[in-house]
Amino acid sequence: MRELFDEVAGQSPLDPQESARQAARAPLRKRFYTEVGVTEAEGGFAITLDGKPIRTPSSRQVVIPSRALADAAAAEWAAQGETIDPMTMPLTRLANSVIEGVVDRVGLVSDDLAIYFQSDLLFYRAGHPEALVAREAAHWDPVLFWAAETLGAHFILSEGIMHVKQPEEAVRAARAALPDDPWSVAALHVITTLTGSALLALALAHGLRDADQVWAAAYVDEDWNADQWGVDEQAAGRRAARLRDFEAAVAVLAAVGPAGTKGP
Repeated sequence: MRELFDEVAGQSPLDPQESARQAARAPLRKRFYTEVGVTEAEGGFAITLDGKPIRTPSSRQVVIPSRALADAAAAEWAAQGETIDPMTMPLTRLANSVIEGVVDRVGLVSDDLAIYFQSDLLFYRAGHPEALVAREAAHWDPVLFWAAETLGAHFILSEGIMHVKQPEEAVRAARAALPDDPWSVAALHVITTLTGSALLALALAHGLRDADQVWAAAYVDEDWNADQWGVDEQAAGRRAARLRDFEAAVAVLAAVGPAGTKGP
């Protein structure tokens, strides 16, 4: 079962897109179990397949802190047909990532997440047309103002794609506002990777923005282009796949917060 779970979960504990790509390349395994269950375990809830708890490739039992999350992950296993498709199991992949790659190194993962504060999506603005400039400002400025006023993180904006070095004080202030529990950190890392913005992820964690607002803010430019030139069907398909992982991460964040979120 561990080998199967390895394939289902993917190998990257941090990047859901790479995890999905690896899972997609692996041949689909036939479903080998009949009954899926959820049982209480130390520290939370475990998923069982025909009565046997799921374990990670390193033999750790997967224990999920919320009953609602465990039920949702179990539903992913129950929904599989004759074969097991990892692409349809974002909560399962995220749970494996937490147990295998985050629990023992929360600080390191938070540091990796904080790197995004140096080149966040929200820093790089269009110079024209005016309507796009205004749309970016409407979605992004409230988050930047909040970071400055509430967190004390004053970032520098740039027009175009030229890199601008951010003040170390701003990066440290934003880093200090990250949660300190592994499930929240993992969820925020997934959201950051999918949106290109650690600030949007942080705004979601602190309740400044809801999931729909964060997703819309992450795709301001793409949606603008679609309005002008039409929808790219391939891009739309990739976005739908990313949305599944995003929604799984949001569900994790909602289940473990706000206790996992620090200050102010």
